[in-house]
Amino acid sequence: MNTIMKKMEKVLMPLAEVIGKNKYLIAIRDGFLISTPLLIVGSLFLLIANFPIPGWDEMIARFLGEGWAAKLSVPVSATFDLMTILAVVGIGYSLGRELDIDAIQASVTGLVAFFIVTPFSRTFTPKGSDITYDVSCVPLDWVGSKGLFLGMIVALVAVTIFAKILKKGWVIKLPAGVPPTVAKSFEALIPAAIVMTVFFLINWVFTLTSYGNLHNFIFKILQVPLLKLGNTLPAMVIAYLFLHGFWFFGINGSSVVGAVFNPILKALSVENLDAFKAGQEIPNIITGQFQDMFATFGGAGSTLSLIIAIFIVCRSQRIKQMGKLSFLPGVFGINEPIIFGLPIMLNPLMLIPFALIPTINIIITYFCMTAGLVPLTNGVQIPWTTPPVISGFLVSGWQGSVLQLILIVLGVLMYIPFIKMLDKQYLKEEAVNAANDEDDDIDFDDLTL
Repeated sequence: MNTIMKKMEKVLMPLAEVIGKNKYLIAIRDGFLISTPLLIVGSLFLLIANFPIPGWDEMIARFLGEGWAAKLSVPVSATFDLMTILAVVGIGYSLGRELDIDAIQASVTGLVAFFIVTPFSRTFTPKGSDITYDVSCVPLDWVGSKGLFLGMIVALVAVTIFAKILKKGWVIKLPAGVPPTVAKSFEALIPAAIVMTVFFLINWVFTLTSYGNLHNFIFKILQVPLLKLGNTLPAMVIAYLFLHGFWFFGINGSSVVGAVFNPILKALSVENLDAFKAGQEIPNIITGQFQDMFATFGGAGSTLSLIIAIFIVCRSQRIKQMGKLSFLPGVFGINEPIIFGLPIMLNPLMLIPFALIPTINIIITYFCMTAGLVPLTNGVQIPWTTPPVISGFLVSGWQGSVLQLILIVLGVLMYIPFIKMLDKQYLKEEAVNAANDEDDDIDFDDLTL
């Protein structure tokens, strides 16, 4: 076992270090976090308008009148229909901060670069007419979910070019007495001009191809294949095995694996949300909500099941106390206390259930959704801290809540044999420690003069 652990550590530790220190992956991760509060609030409006209770629309219409749900769609459109713009701004700002340049200037330069490669017109044929018109418009397709991958790429490339030009010193320097804000804006002039010129030329080249623009090219060549790969059971299982492997060595596997995998899951979630809003068939099984609401309960390793198992079978004071301390955070998906306090980290006895239970949760949920027993997740963004049962109901109806309960109970049954073994080990240690404490006590009756 020690040999296997050493080999795993040699592979996982360097990989985690490389990913954890990569400025571009950090920028993507933090960039999405900037827009996350806005998307959650937008999701709340969508959830109220489409609450999964039969007769909900008619009941609210009695108080607010017909068409009340359409009015709630305005905040939804202002967030989800513009999510690529939010992502470009967030990623550009985060990367600018990572590269130690003016983050605001970097962010707006990336946004302008994105707009340069975005077509602001589309063809339109009026009903009953044979004439096709070119209409100027904001292309909601490309500033929404379909443009997400290109937005990420443009933000990273534009800010990188901007930073390199800036650090080469190709800037306009103003006298020392000029206010800093004005000086910074002039320093950004030449780098911004070069970035805009580069993306203007890229856009012009793609207008000469059969794709027509860079958006079509990226969507067909990169985004569609990546989404198809990410929307598979093997991809999800492999990602989660790596994620729990990192956690076992005390590395936040959610951050490491999520930096690569979460952008794909987010795009799949938005596709489901678009279909849900339009009343169409939901396309994707694997999404961000599939991961957050059904793969793990209580955090990585589905440790809420472990905590419940502790309350059922454990007698060791150490484990029982840790269970009490970890229960409330675990309900809300926070499990660092149990991972580092039990511990699960570097504990070979707990590695098997810690990695196996989330994998089984993924497989069972996938086949339940494939069979139509549980509705596919609706794409609504709810906080990852939402407790189970409630979260399942909000994203997959009452069937989702029932499945969550079944998976939690199954996890408890799988954790019990392993936590009982650890409990016996800790009971022996506690007995030895208690005996040593008694030996250390001074009893005056035992003294001889």
